[in-house]
Amino acid sequence: MQEYKRKQKEDRPVLAICYDFDKTLSPNDMQAQGYIQKVGYENADDFWAKSNALAVSNEMDQNLAYMYQMMLEAQGTLLFTKETFEKYGSEVDLFPGVKEWFDRIRKYGDEKGIIVEHYIISSGLKEMIEGTPVAKQFEKIYASSFYYSERGVAIWPAQVVNYTNKTQFLFRIEKGVLDINDPGVNDYFSPEKIRVPFRNMVYIGDSDTDVPCMKLVNANGGHSIGVYNSKTQDKTKVYKMMREDRIKYFVPADYSEGSDIDTLLKMIIDKTAANEKLEELHNKHKDENTKADKLNSEDEQLKIDCIIDLENSGSFARTHEVIEKLSKLKDWTNEQKEQLIRIALQNSQISAILQDNDVKAFYKKILRKYESDSESYQEMKELLS
Repeated sequence: MQEYKRKQKEDRPVLAICYDFDKTLSPNDMQAQGYIQKVGYENADDFWAKSNALAVSNEMDQNLAYMYQMMLEAQGTLLFTKETFEKYGSEVDLFPGVKEWFDRIRKYGDEKGIIVEHYIISSGLKEMIEGTPVAKQFEKIYASSFYYSERGVAIWPAQVVNYTNKTQFLFRIEKGVLDINDPGVNDYFSPEKIRVPFRNMVYIGDSDTDVPCMKLVNANGGHSIGVYNSKTQDKTKVYKMMREDRIKYFVPADYSEGSDIDTLLKMIIDKTAANEKLEELHNKHKDENTKADKLNSEDEQLKIDCIIDLENSGSFARTHEVIEKLSKLKDWTNEQKEQLIRIALQNSQISAILQDNDVKAFYKKILRKYESDSESYQEMKELLS
């Protein structure tokens, strides 16, 4: 059986920042920054129109269509190899500050006790992204890719990433099951085994193709960010995503130090650091409670719960309801009897109806075969006499 290398839960919280690529880290589609022009298109829109028409007329996935169209157009024009894609990837433009961004944010996370990891989830070409100068900054690049012949020529799609299947990669990141063939992504992971809970995920994208990921991250307490080109200042897409509750924030795609997104991510890291400390404390108290509960029998735990319910009773009806449960229980300790008496005297929702038949009968039963010098006992005895 195939064994897959998985990431294990760290001793510090992990914040996973997931990025689309085209128009998120780069101003344009990666294929339109040299490759499409090389195969004979002066206007990249003509290539996309042809590719999309192919998809529509054949009920074909649009990403498969563009990959096929790229392969078709390359025939007799250029070598359709991984090296070719990486070369064009090396020439892809990046938004301001992108090259320095990843190390800077990672360092800020370290200072706050947070491990920051960067991931790509893109419908673009993995081979082109791997040719960019920032490729080594990512823990994993999830993107469409080709299968290559023994001669190194791309001959078939190996992986296709579209807007709907993008979400699977978020679950892989959540569980540390990063290999795309690892079926462990479908396994149940208890909360304490989850490596990156969704509340510690950030998704950064620019358009509707990112919506399923944004929605999933938002719904589970994470942070979705829409970016727009700072040169054109066109906020049409981010306004739409904000209006439809797909994103929590939108900022210019300028990743320079001190930029809006730089400030925003550092605030998210700060929040993550504080929130994880609270989560750690919550889990500690939950564990302590579980251990304490195990020390009590089922009947004893029921008594404890009923006493708490009585103390918290806020109405006559609720008091009668709890008294009915208490009346069915036996073998009260002296300490519990004293506690029940004190509660009755201090809670007006009990003391006001102490002479009601059911309440009076229960407390007379509590006082039977019980003697105490406490003031509460003497007061209750007088009230019931």
